[in-house]
Amino acid sequence: MQNDNLKSYLNLHLIVFIWGFTAILGALITITADALVWYRMFFAGIFLALFLIFKKKSFKIPLKSFLKLIFVGLLIALHWILFFKAIHVSNVSITLSVFSLGAFFASILEPIFYGRKVLWYEVFFGLIIIAGLALIMKVEINYLDGMIYALASIILGVLFTLMNGKLIVDHDPSMISFYEFLAGVGFITIHFLFEGKFTADFFILTTNNWILILVLASICTAYAFTASVKVMQKLTPYTVMLTTNLEPVYGIVLAYFILGGKEKMSFEFYIGALIIVLTVILNGVIKHYQKSKTKEDTSTLSK
Repeated sequence: MQNDNLKSYLNLHLIVFIWGFTAILGALITITADALVWYRMFFAGIFLALFLIFKKKSFKIPLKSFLKLIFVGLLIALHWILFFKAIHVSNVSITLSVFSLGAFFASILEPIFYGRKVLWYEVFFGLIIIAGLALIMKVEINYLDGMIYALASIILGVLFTLMNGKLIVDHDPSMISFYEFLAGVGFITIHFLFEGKFTADFFILTTNNWILILVLASICTAYAFTASVKVMQKLTPYTVMLTTNLEPVYGIVLAYFILGGKEKMSFEFYIGALIIVLTVILNGVIKHYQKSKTKEDTSTLSK
């Protein structure tokens, strides 16, 4: 069990690294945020459908769960639209830095969703993350819109992460992701139909955009999103959300080398990034210590 938890934790870090690369793709793909999310969820849904068929898994799901997945799919679609919008109006560094607030929101909302008491160290770590965020961001008025979009995006991200934490108990991760992506595509399609955006030009993309979209939909979405849902079988939503605070570190480093000087990091970034990394490690150490202590206490009582 302990090895399974470690494997899930390491896998989560790989997923977060991939998510950091997602921001780079969002900056490189030259279409609007809502169109980008439509293509992302459409192709990711196809990849997952093929995977479910290959694995001979059932698509059947209770109506009550299906309705929940539709709602979560809407949250995910809005979350990604706001995420890419934030990147387009500011940059990768600002957007990913604001995402560090996710752990703080999770520490507040998770006890409400799961009916447990608030753990003091989770709130404390959330506040430390905010301190790290303050050091990472160069708060400039030109980036205010981007920060607002990113803030709205991460709040929605926390909400659907918590909801998926409950859904994973009874359903396969691939099936959860498939129906959520299907719902997201459905909502955006309805929006596009009302706005008259489904024209011939909508489906005319450059070769570069097609390649990047397929990478985004397959590796960064179908795989990473499903895998992130699966690790929640072993890890708590708070630990998942706290670990995703490494996404700014991975993403901004990648942005510096791929996008160039406009993503150049300041000295404050390194300090802030160090704070975030140490917080993530400390959270893991404390949780491991508490689980070990609980097992020892249980073992003592059973003797």
